[in-house]
Amino acid sequence: MAEQAEAMRGTVASMLRGIERYNPENIATLERYVELQARENTYDLEANLALLKLYQFNPGTYQSTVACQILIKALTNLPHTDFVLCKCLLGQDQMEDDNIKRIMYLHDLLEMCQFRTFWTEKHQYADLTAGIKDFSDSIRKYICHVISITYQHIERHVLGQLLGNIDDATQQAWMNKYGWKMNDDGCIFVANQEETVKTKNITEKIDFDSVAGIMAACR
Repeated sequence: MAEQAEAMRGTVASMLRGIERYNPENIATLERYVELQARENTYDLEANLALLKLYQFNPGTYQSTVACQILIKALTNLPHTDFVLCKCLLGQDQMEDDNIKRIMYLHDLLEMCQFRTFWTEKHQYADLTAGIKDFSDSIRKYICHVISITYQHIERHVLGQLLGNIDDATQQAWMNKYGWKMNDDGCIFVANQEETVKTKNITEKIDFDSVAGIMAACR
């Protein structure tokens, strides 16, 4: 299946060169490619944006289920701004679709780091995410990124809640992945955030010509 995904990526890449990317006959192929991304946990933002752009030019071909898949795949690539790029290619009427609104709500929760609420309500969106392979783990990867740049220490039970109330073995696997260590006091050491702070010297150069007019006006 990995070979199929790579082959499809090459086919689509050649399809999107030059004026050919605006050929409406490519829509069916791009839609199949979105389904392949969902099924095989691959991702191709450029191809997905190209499909949404084709929907703009050919509104009669728009498929809401495919657009939802694209948005959910964009969620799995947080903290990158893919979701916003995809959303901007949807029309106002399409944004009023109930499923699109539901996905936008999930995005808002993740953007605001309301992770406990996200996991609590995720089961209500199972119909949207069920076909996206490793969706939950992709979201956990984003959450771990946020934790890495936010916390120095975090309690184990808090980490478990943020990652969706996972079991101890799964939690340990994520800790190992990011190099987090358990301290003797029961807290998890994430990172020394003070060591990641970088100072930056800012030098402003103002030449005489740029202030001559101001000085003359002050006379």
